[in-house]
Amino acid sequence: MRIGIVGSRTYENKRKIKETIFKLKNKFPEELVIVSGGAKDGADKYVKKYALELECQYLEFNPAHTIKNLYSALHENYYNQPYNVKNFFTRNTMIAKYCDIVIGFVPDNGESKGTDHTLSEAKKYNKKVVVIS
Repeated sequence: MRIGIVGSRTYENKRKIKETIFKLKNKFPEELVIVSGGAKDGADKYVKKYALELECQYLEFNPAHTIKNLYSALHENYYNQPYNVKNFFTRNTMIAKYCDIVIGFVPDNGESKGTDHTLSEAKKYNKKVVVIS
């Protein structure tokens, strides 16, 4: 079960993220793969932290202008490209296509363009979407 967990860079409720990953690990003990966008702050930061702490399989679809890391899902030729804002939207679409379920952590004000884009892409591909604030 490939579950994308995305969220705002301003999302800081670590407890909710950790509890969500813990529940997913218990529900899908053997086949769970946690997928994230690889941002260094906000929800993505905590998704990576807790997925690894809870010993889940973890993959990142980090944008093309970043460098490949240990958890990057794509071939190294995909990375180290020139910066372009479109790289983020391409990454969001790849997460939506790859995952069976996409969970979005949104801030209390409900605004997160990147998260909203990922969730709308997931809906377009008929994936289950869960929003947590």
